[in-house]
Amino acid sequence: MKPTLSVVPGAFTVHRFAPDATLPGNLTSASPCWTARTSDELSIVCADHVELDSSARETGWACLRVAGPLDFELTGILAGIATALAEAEISLFALSTFDTDYVLVKVETLPQALAALREAGYLIG
Repeated sequence: MKPTLSVVPGAFTVHRFAPDATLPGNLTSASPCWTARTSDELSIVCADHVELDSSARETGWACLRVAGPLDFELTGILAGIATALAEAEISLFALSTFDTDYVLVKVETLPQALAALREAGYLIG
């Protein structure tokens, strides 16, 4: 059975910082917000209205949330969503938390993404 997806209100931006950058203080109240640090970069995804002085950014993402919590033993959740979107020629940016997965698509492709996911058997709640 395929999980239900829901649209998270608002638009989001993906930010890039230097790998040694300090986390901006205004992220403490930003929700939802994701951070990832590697030896190459610090990436932050947050609502468009959160002002961050990043070195690069990609704005205008819509966010879909997979109903959770998801058991860590489950397989293929993101693969199924990615396949449905790829077949519709819609790119995605995937994120995960302890409880569930999130998929970002560009705001202008959200209607087509929802249609492709529905056609693939996903419920949109």
